[in-house]
Amino acid sequence: MAAYGAQAQPIDLATTWPKLEAGVDRIMNRLRDGLSYGTWMDLYTLIYNYCTSSRMNTGLNNEPIGGSSSNRGANLMGADLYINLKAYLKQHLDALKTEADQQMDEDLLTFYTREWKRYTTATMYIHHIFRYLNRHWVKREIDEGHKTIYDVYTLTLVTWRDHFFGGGPGTVQQKVMDAVLKLIERQRNGETIDTSLIYNVVESFVSLGLDENDSTKSTLDVYKRYFEVPFLAKTDAYYKMESEKFISENTITDYMKKAEARLAEEDHRVQMYLHSSTQKGLILTCETVLIKNHTGPIQEEFQNLLDQDKVEDLSRMYGLLCRVPEGLEKLRLIFEVHVRKQGLSAVEKVAGSSAAPVNEEGDEDDEPTPKKKTKKSAAGDVDPKVYVDALLAVHRKFSALVDEAFKGEAGFGASLDKACREFVNRNKVCKEGSSKSPELLAKHCDSLLKKNSKLTEEHEVEDVLNSVMTIFKYVEDKDVFQKFYQKSLAKRLVHGSSASEDMEESMINKLKDACGFEFTNKLSRMFQDVTLSKDINDQFREQMSRTHEKDDLTDFHILVGGTASWPLHASPSGFNIPSELLKTYERFQNFYNHKYSGRKLNWLFHLGKAELKTNYVKLGKSPYTLIVTNYQMGVLLQYNAATTYTWEELLNSTGVAPEQLAGQIGTLVKGKILTVEGGKVGEAGSRYELNMGFKSKKLRIKLDQPVKAEQKAEADDTHKTIEEDRKMLIQAAIVRIMKTRKVMNHQTLMGEVISQLNARFKPKVPDIKKCIDILLEKEYIERMEGQKDMFSYVA
Repeated sequence: MAAYGAQAQPIDLATTWPKLEAGVDRIMNRLRDGLSYGTWMDLYTLIYNYCTSSRMNTGLNNEPIGGSSSNRGANLMGADLYINLKAYLKQHLDALKTEADQQMDEDLLTFYTREWKRYTTATMYIHHIFRYLNRHWVKREIDEGHKTIYDVYTLTLVTWRDHFFGGGPGTVQQKVMDAVLKLIERQRNGETIDTSLIYNVVESFVSLGLDENDSTKSTLDVYKRYFEVPFLAKTDAYYKMESEKFISENTITDYMKKAEARLAEEDHRVQMYLHSSTQKGLILTCETVLIKNHTGPIQEEFQNLLDQDKVEDLSRMYGLLCRVPEGLEKLRLIFEVHVRKQGLSAVEKVAGSSAAPVNEEGDEDDEPTPKKKTKKSAAGDVDPKVYVDALLAVHRKFSALVDEAFKGEAGFGASLDKACREFVNRNKVCKEGSSKSPELLAKHCDSLLKKNSKLTEEHEVEDVLNSVMTIFKYVEDKDVFQKFYQKSLAKRLVHGSSASEDMEESMINKLKDACGFEFTNKLSRMFQDVTLSKDINDQFREQMSRTHEKDDLTDFHILVGGTASWPLHASPSGFNIPSELLKTYERFQNFYNHKYSGRKLNWLFHLGKAELKTNYVKLGKSPYTLIVTNYQMGVLLQYNAATTYTWEELLNSTGVAPEQLAGQIGTLVKGKILTVEGGKVGEAGSRYELNMGFKSKKLRIKLDQPVKAEQKAEADDTHKTIEEDRKMLIQAAIVRIMKTRKVMNHQTLMGEVISQLNARFKPKVPDIKKCIDILLEKEYIERMEGQKDMFSYVA
């Protein structure tokens, strides 16, 4: 080893650098000729031998790199090579800069991108050749905190950035960026360009972003400062000029199409050749110039598009304005007003229709062909189905619009709900209050769930009931719906007219889901009573068969319901039970009293019905079957003894009140079962004779139709019950609140009461005040001394 060292050539910079420079120069300028593995190894060995020599590692002017000459252990050479390489790179870039100054526009971009690719490819080779320098000398310098020392590849990028790229007026960067912006503008104007030029420029700008504190990390500072900022400024100016010109020469709908297309183009531009970080700033710039700056004119077009049902244009407007802050607020308000007007208009058409068909004799198949009369309909006399269908049509139309055009956006959904709540509760039909809608809705449900419903399939009924619940959620006075629904359900159960028990239960479940268990508690109990009644009837028949008591009635059925659950009340009218029914009546009374001691049966004869056979007249050989009310039965059974009676005789024999009897006999006269002489129905001295020549094409004649006057009286009675119930609910709410809070001022108490009861009905302020006065009198609460507006709970 000693002999070899004596004969070896000295390893110094003067010997090493010229050989190394020649190799570096070949890589930088003639890399396309190729670099053999042997050449690569020779260059690598030169650097290795120089770096591992024992001489002191000094920089220019024999000063140690980093400014310290202290002994660092095993000294490594490398500073001179690093400095000379840096100088070579500057010299090489000077020549490129001179060439770049001769280029302009697209030629400059071609030159720049070509040289950038050559430079970065070549310097990557050089980086690998100087790998030993990087691993030892460079690493040591970086570890000791020398911020100006980089690994060789980073050094090549820093040199390109600081010596060739520059930054500012007259630099290569400025000229390249001007050329890029011109190229992008040409593309925006519809020309075809070479997008790869811009892509490569962007790539170079991104690569030149270096973290000054850590050379191993990169940043987007160069890209943001020298590319993105001028690019966004140019974008702003371009679209500002274009949008102002276009909107002045075209319609708003055409402008929206243009703006939508431009936004899509810019989004695609990011994908084509911009850095992904630019997308947010670019789109925000475009949204500001194309949409926000023209929000007013765009919003003003919204009403026209609604009036013309331009769903596609509405969707486009939503897509644009949802991009800018508060762009949709005005639209939501306009939409709410528009929907409300449409709803009110639809109801007005229904309420103001010139004529509506009225079926005077019902709809069931087993009755004579009804004679339909036409009469004018008033606002308070609207067909429930027509009314509900009108409300639903408006809701369906605009609900579909919200989903399709406004993508189901919550704000528009809320506007739709507000509008629907308004026109459902306050319209021409509900001009006296909001109670008419729930009443009509309940009546519509009644017609759907009856046997004579036109909907034959259960899934059809289910779909319609779901749509009913859509309107129900907007009803404010849900207690009104509850009362009328409960009454109609009771009648369906009493008369056995429900089309399907499953559908009845399905509707109750829907109401339970919407309003809770308490809302439907009584409805569920009514069904339980029906089931129990079936068992009671079966047990009664079984007992009759055991005691061998023959019953003259071919079929006898009693429905026993609990007073607390059923909204049924005894009629003020009396009723003399016919002798044909009396024995069965007494037997059931005894059976029930024996089975349930302590209970009392209150018979509601006005709700029952019967079937009578006409032995005096037949259709062929078959007698007619008359389906009648109990009161009508009481009248007709009199004719087993005679064929004619006076008004006074029928009053005495049936025991029915005059006003009720007049209505029942009137139906029999209309049905031509009886004929009247000597005056009008219900007048003193009038006489009623059995029509011995009665004829009908049907065997079953339905005569148990409700009388209009009785229906109206029943509706009025229901509303009175609702008012009474509300007073009790308000008082209960006040007591409940005061018991919890102990002390409250008047205004807060009012707000709490309204909040608690709002889900059931909308309490009126005067009614709350009255209930407070009632509770003061009853001493549930008291005014605090010296503070009239403060109340305290009396324990």
